Amino acid sequence: QEGAKVPSKRKQNTSIVTSDLLHKNLLKSEQKNWHNISPTYKAMTKRIKEKLEELHNMYTLNSGSPRMRFGENVYFEENGCIFLAKADDGEGNAEILFSVEDIGFSDAFIQRIRISPDQRYVAISLKSENSEEATCIIMNVGNFPVVEKVIPSVFSFEWAANDVLYYTTQKNLKCQNVFMTTFTYQKHTKLVYTEQDARFFVDLYCTKDRRFLTINSNSKTTSEVWLVDCRHPLESPSLVQARTTGVLYHIEHRKDQLYILTTYGEPAEYKAILTDNYIDRINLDTYCMSYRNSKLMKAPVASSGKENWQLVYALEKKTKLVDFEMFSDDCIMFLKNAGHLYLNVISFVSHSVKSIKLPTWACEFELESHPEHTTSTCYFQLSSPVHPPKRFAYSFKENNLIEQAVQEVPIITNCHTTRLLAKSKDETLVPITVFHNKNSKELHRKPLLVHVYGAYGIDLNMSFKEEKLMLIEEGWILAYCHVRGGGEQGLSWHRDGCQHNKLKGLHDLRACITLLHQQGFSQPSHTALAAASAGGVLAGALCNTEPALIRAMVLQAPFVDVLNTMMKTHLPLTIEEQEEWGNPLEDEKCLKYIKSYCPYQNIKPQSYPSVFITAYENDERIPLIGILQYVQKLRKAALDHASRTSKKGNWIPNIILDVQASGSHCDSSWEHSLNE
Repeated sequence: QEGAKVPSKRKQNTSIVTSDLLHKNLLKSEQKNWHNISPTYKAMTKRIKEKLEELHNMYTLNSGSPRMRFGENVYFEENGCIFLAKADDGEGNAEILFSVEDIGFSDAFIQRIRISPDQRYVAISLKSENSEEATCIIMNVGNFPVVEKVIPSVFSFEWAANDVLYYTTQKNLKCQNVFMTTFTYQKHTKLVYTEQDARFFVDLYCTKDRRFLTINSNSKTTSEVWLVDCRHPLESPSLVQARTTGVLYHIEHRKDQLYILTTYGEPAEYKAILTDNYIDRINLDTYCMSYRNSKLMKAPVASSGKENWQLVYALEKKTKLVDFEMFSDDCIMFLKNAGHLYLNVISFVSHSVKSIKLPTWACEFELESHPEHTTSTCYFQLSSPVHPPKRFAYSFKENNLIEQAVQEVPIITNCHTTRLLAKSKDETLVPITVFHNKNSKELHRKPLLVHVYGAYGIDLNMSFKEEKLMLIEEGWILAYCHVRGGGEQGLSWHRDGCQHNKLKGLHDLRACITLLHQQGFSQPSHTALAAASAGGVLAGALCNTEPALIRAMVLQAPFVDVLNTMMKTHLPLTIEEQEEWGNPLEDEKCLKYIKSYCPYQNIKPQSYPSVFITAYENDERIPLIGILQYVQKLRKAALDHASRTSKKGNWIPNIILDVQASGSHCDSSWEHSLNE
């Protein structure tokens, strides 16, 4: 109608343009600052790089990658190549099946390998430094290997049959579609499953006996699994159990029974938890308390609903199930309790459980692929931040653990491992793992590097890193604080540190660092704190509340602006992340709570430690603008404090940001991480 006002978008566009301009100006300013500062560290950089390369050549290159065994064939990956060797022939005669460079992906690394049951096809995912998404290459490995198919933006994939591959596609950090593609006769691809709920992420798994392929749709708290019968891979999948809020589950199969790892059911307090006449050979008392952590249950394939789930075995209190492998007559559980690693072997034949405590230095498992469930040996690798991967085997026949020595890899003998428990504000005991050189004297004078994560129920990363071993050799102390919010002590440990409990993780971290100093491990003026990604929340919060506890903080792609990020639903992960942080858009109480600990929101003029941050220009998970604004605000607060106080020798911290043009979120190859 004449005279009607036209809604103006000018204001909105101006706001977007202003925001983009601010981003560009801040980025330019930080790049200039880095360009001016980085030459200061040139000599140190050269020395460290040479030392790390030496350690890498000495330990990692010689330790070898995990092996995949198919009958008499062994497959393994090294330096961007996939090799095939005969088990009895030694790997010196291995032939190259595939090379990343040969197909023009020289800047990518191999992420995942899946071999078809008849070993005719190999599916490989390749990922570059600059992208979250991978490309799947399917090779026909006959007499002359041929690229059969290339599928972009793939996350997970599994063979349902010799010539039928299922795969999920990834877009904007989400996996919600499952496709099936066939390779012989009538080649075709079709959509099999779509997840409608943005909080859920879909991936694929093949049961150990290759009887079923499972389509797993998981949120942070809830699961739903669909089965594809590998004998009839073209038929529609069937539902195991409809999603029930708060119930997580994962499926294995053995002799027409589904074995279900799950959080379902009430805690079986103070009662024997080995059912079906299972008798523990070692000590029944060890296993007499169930907890609201994972249980192993079973149900017939034909009636898989949770009303038919029967308890087989439940974990004891505060035990974390790290990994699980099903064999024809046995099942192996890799467990973590108070920082110690265990192996539990459940025999379905003798109805017994055997528990083996693994070496005290071990902090991480890596299970090797065992495509044949009838094998009599389970192979795995153990490592720690300062111990390179060491290969072990458990023999079901011999009923014992065998260490597989590698001649070329020197044994680490000069590192001492200590485990402590810190009492948090609410009296909860928080585990700490400490490493230091056995020959170090006067530990209170040595520099200390503290690590923290505490989110998503994920354990603190304690895999081998050359730089950690270098620090030990140079007299540093390394401490890993297993605070609430992480998964080190099971599901309840995570629940006690997420959403409205997030501050408990901060209290835990403060208690851990305080105890370390009280026990004579360094002192505040020689202490640095390291965190990556969501670990930046607790590290940044401690920096605001207890800056005098540490002298320096090192962050990699840190999450430091929780409030503003969780208010932006257009970002790819915001809806999914509400189960971890809460929903401040709809819950005023949640908004105030996040505001109380959010690192960016709580910066104030005070004496801060020095801070070094690495960020990535193309990071899809952590918006760069949040990190740029955090650094600017932190630097201003530190300078304001320094200008207000005229104390003699007043210390102004270095606050440095290195924005990497390449690389993606905390995920990099050896070469890229070496440069960092």
